[in-house]
Order: sequence, then C-alpha cells, then structure tokens
Amino acid sequence: MTGDFRFGVNMVVPGSRAAWVEKCRKVEDLGYDVLSAADHLGLAPPFPALVLAGEVTSRVKLNTFVLNTPFYNPVLLARDVTGTDQFTDGRLELGLGAGYVKEEFEAAGMPFPSARERVDHLERTVLALKRRYADPDHRPAPVRPGGPPLLLAGRGDRVLTLAAEHADIIGFTGTAKTPDGAPLAVAAVEEIDERVAFVRAKLGARASAVEFNLACQVVKLTNDRAAGLAELHRLMGARLTPEQLGEVPTVFVGTPAQIADQIRGHRERFGFTYFTVFEMSLDEFAPVLEELR
Repeated sequence: MTGDFRFGVNMVVPGSRAAWVEKCRKVEDLGYDVLSAADHLGLAPPFPALVLAGEVTSRVKLNTFVLNTPFYNPVLLARDVTGTDQFTDGRLELGLGAGYVKEEFEAAGMPFPSARERVDHLERTVLALKRRYADPDHRPAPVRPGGPPLLLAGRGDRVLTLAAEHADIIGFTGTAKTPDGAPLAVAAVEEIDERVAFVRAKLGARASAVEFNLACQVVKLTNDRAAGLAELHRLMGARLTPEQLGEVPTVFVGTPAQIADQIRGHRERFGFTYFTVFEMSLDEFAPVLEELR
C-alpha cells in the first residue's frame, strides 16, 4: 500500500504473451498494489490473463475489473473464480458488474437484457458464489473460506444496495446517469457526493469494513493545471466546465504534488482509498505514487 491508499491498473490493451508479462512486471515494479484485467470483447480473457500475471509477479493483488456478469453462468463462474484463486495463491480479488455495453451482447449473439434483468442476474450470481464458497464439497475450493474479496461496481440504486449488503469493496464509476445502453459521461462532483451518501446510508454498521474504489478516467501530468483542464474540456467536449472537471475525483490533472493533494482531498470528502487508473496512464501516474509514499 502507498500510505493509506491502494492503487490499481486496469489492463485494457491486448497483446502477445511476452508483452503481457512485461507489462505485469512493470505494474509491480512501479509500486502499484493491484493489477486488474478488464472484461470486454477484444481484450485478454480475464482469468487466464490473471493466472499468467500471478506467475510473473509476487506481490500485487489480481482483480477482474469488472466481469460482465450476465455473460457468465454462476456455477461455471464459481469454478473459474476458485480455480484462479488457487492458482494465484489467494491473490485474487473478484470484481463484478451488471454489464452495460449493448454492442458486446449483440456481438456475442445474446439479447441485451433490461437493466433490471442484468442486476437480477448479478444478484443471483453473488448469492450462488457465496453458496459455492460455503460448500465444503465444492472443488476447486477457494483459498479463504469465504472466497476472494468481492468488489461490486456500478452507479444505480440496486447495484449499490447489493454492494452495500455483500461487497468487501464498492466500486464507484464516477459516471453520470445516462439512458440504458447510452455512452458514459463524467459525473459532476455533486452527483458523486450523492452516490457516496446513498451507499453510506445503506452500509450502516458495515461502513468501517468496506473499501471505496474509484475508476479514474483521465491522468494528465502538467505544470499548468488550468491550461490542462481547459485542453481536456476541449478534447472531451465535456458537459462540465474546466473548473468542474477540476473538482471531480475521476480526473487527475496537474503536477504529481497537486494530484497527490487531490487524492488526499478525495479521501477526506468521499472516503475513496482505492483508485484504479487505466493501463494508458500506467507510466504517467507513477510519479504520483512516489509523491504519496
């Protein structure tokens, strides 16, 4: 861990075995705490990718960030989860989501369920996994009796309510509310405040035992933060002003010291202690880790 924080990298660039091994070692060498495999068509298959990552690293946790759960049969998923957990010596963290990319369902020849149906399947999966973990006859068995730590990620009321009940880690997307299947947009800071408050109300006595994660969409190192935010606003065509972009915890712009201060502020305001950046920011974010040590 870096101080009171954990930092992960979500790997989203497919490539050869040699390239994957090199990147995984780099994640660990740079001081990140978690190496994640995204679950989208066209990317590396999450479980084999994490097993290979486990073979060539020794310290980082290994996370699915996050599985498109409607693609998976819960019983077969339990086998893959517990097998991967065994093969990585208990370093697996299981991230699950309800799925949101309509085009991927179409490419897989699957109907795109409604949001309600996708969350229903997510809930059935969580409960089925817990039953399998608790079954002494289930093989392969998880390394820990309760199974690997569970991260549930999303922004809707039902997903976050499910996360408040069952998750060890709650993943906040930092995206605005949009029509089902529509492109994602950056949420304003007030929207994130509201989502965090919603979860805290649901957690109750579990609040101190649950970790808050946030997926960071942009990392830009610059000595001129104002100019960097203005350029980002222009490139993104964002619905938020540059000043508003500077407030949201999914956007890191500035010097390493300025970004480290932003992260500390987000911990105080929202309770975020676990941040995940995309693979494209692997090198650019590394000086921030040094700043926080």
